[in-house]
Amino acid sequence: MDVDARRPHPHDVKLPQPHRVALAPYRDLLSGACGPDAVDALRAAERSWRLLLLRALIDAAEDLPTAPLPALDAGWQLMTRAWEADPERVERLLLYPTVGTWAAYALRRVRGSVTGDSPLWVELGQLHAVTASAAVLAGVDFRTRAPVRDGWVVLPGLGGARVPGAEGRWGSAEVSAQAGTVRVGGVLRDGPGWVPLRELRAEGCRIVLDDLDPFRGLRAPQPPQPVESADRYSALFEEAWRLLAHDDPETARAAANGLSAVVPRPRSEPYRPHSASSGDAFGAVVASEPDDAEQFAATLVHEFQHNKLGAFMHLFTLYRDGGPERFYAPWRDDPRPLGGLLQGVYAFFGVTRFYRRRQSPLGAFEFALWRAQTLRALHGIRDAHRLTDLGRELIEQLTARLTPWQGEQVLPRALDAARQAAADHYASWRAHHVEPDPHEVVRAAKAYAEDRPVRLPQGADVIVPGSPRRGLDTRAVLLRRLLADPGDLRALRRDPGAVVEGARPEDVALVTGDAGRARRRFETRISEEGGPEAWAGLGLALRAQGHPAADVLLTRPEFVMAVHAELGGGSVDPVRLASSFAADSPSER
Repeated sequence: MDVDARRPHPHDVKLPQPHRVALAPYRDLLSGACGPDAVDALRAAERSWRLLLLRALIDAAEDLPTAPLPALDAGWQLMTRAWEADPERVERLLLYPTVGTWAAYALRRVRGSVTGDSPLWVELGQLHAVTASAAVLAGVDFRTRAPVRDGWVVLPGLGGARVPGAEGRWGSAEVSAQAGTVRVGGVLRDGPGWVPLRELRAEGCRIVLDDLDPFRGLRAPQPPQPVESADRYSALFEEAWRLLAHDDPETARAAANGLSAVVPRPRSEPYRPHSASSGDAFGAVVASEPDDAEQFAATLVHEFQHNKLGAFMHLFTLYRDGGPERFYAPWRDDPRPLGGLLQGVYAFFGVTRFYRRRQSPLGAFEFALWRAQTLRALHGIRDAHRLTDLGRELIEQLTARLTPWQGEQVLPRALDAARQAAADHYASWRAHHVEPDPHEVVRAAKAYAEDRPVRLPQGADVIVPGSPRRGLDTRAVLLRRLLADPGDLRALRRDPGAVVEGARPEDVALVTGDAGRARRRFETRISEEGGPEAWAGLGLALRAQGHPAADVLLTRPEFVMAVHAELGGGSVDPVRLASSFAADSPSER
């Protein structure tokens, strides 16, 4: 359904009109690629989605009090005036990511599906901050009141002002414009106390660095937090965009059409960037301060893939909701629902495509890792019964694109590292999240104790939640560090946990090729304290030595671990136990 752009009041709606996506952009989207035309189609659909969301909010809040702010209808009257003066700028503002996040959050507050510590009138009153931004952009004279949060009034897409004398967390302040002079809570725009949103600029792209808007975090509101590293974001963005435009100009043009804001977050541990996006906030990327331009470019690609698929799923149904099934996600520590896996494979297809063009040892590692892991995840959900025909087509298209890449030549040491990281994550994940049948565990333990043949049980995995004590990517981070800077080895050997959170000496021994030392230390850890990562590490060390027990430890570690515990742990030799399953173990999946 499309809303009549000439009458932006949410009650003024045309008869339903379906959006149409041309065949070529539609096929591009299903295949994981996406040119500017496809993004334009998605933006048009998101405009309707956004206006329908706003209409739903106004309808739901029609009888709710908004004092000390004006009524919501007064805000829409101002929006109408602004739209009539400059429809292009107002339309662009309505598509600004935080407008969608706010409207979705406020609607959930009204409906009671989420709670918050702010008064409801503050959340509803954000409409007046949005319409004030629209009026400023359109050059319309006006006078209204907007919410004060934690001493700030923020106008989406423009900036914010610290309100002099504001008391308490919540309040209201006047916002006005007269003959081009804008005042926000008594602060002159572009004067002392006004903090503008900064921009990230590169040839062919210009987007906002939003560290002020209360809804920039994609969920509940949060106070403004101007970052000190804006200059570094700016420099890395320019270089990252240059990489993307050089390697994949079509994707760069598409992203320039679709992305509108980067939300900065504090820098995380090297090689462990944090990023996020939301279906409510098309065009936004939340990103921790990047390690370098290549990582920043990959993050932009990753989150833009999420943006595209989220918008695509506002138009088309890829899977039926409901169902308890959870699946292995090679990029997560936790089991994921079907919808999360679809988002993940789509995003990591884009990441794989980006790194396929990179030539550095670290870039080769990322390509080799994600081409295999994404294909594994696709195979894991291709038979999910809740997929629609369109969802299956999406999986088939991505699989067809990824499969030929599996045989492409990659720097040998990067390929070896990627294979180790993939096997490690899968084994560690299974050890945490796959629950063996207790009767089968007892049966196997008894057979082992009586020196009879021990068999692995067959059947579907039972997946359960779990809380890893450390990230399942710890050894992968060690591998990345050594590929990027072999000089890190001395510091890693001296104090691995100080360099990579959660790392231990046996992990360093493993990733540096000292399989014998790694094996001894993992065996000791298993006898003294156990732990899923130790069993996976032992499997990797045994594989490096060519030991036949490695296979079962890398494909069914949860069962060997459970039988070991049933036998009393400690004194039971983990390698001898794993070897008893070796003749019956499957090939690595």
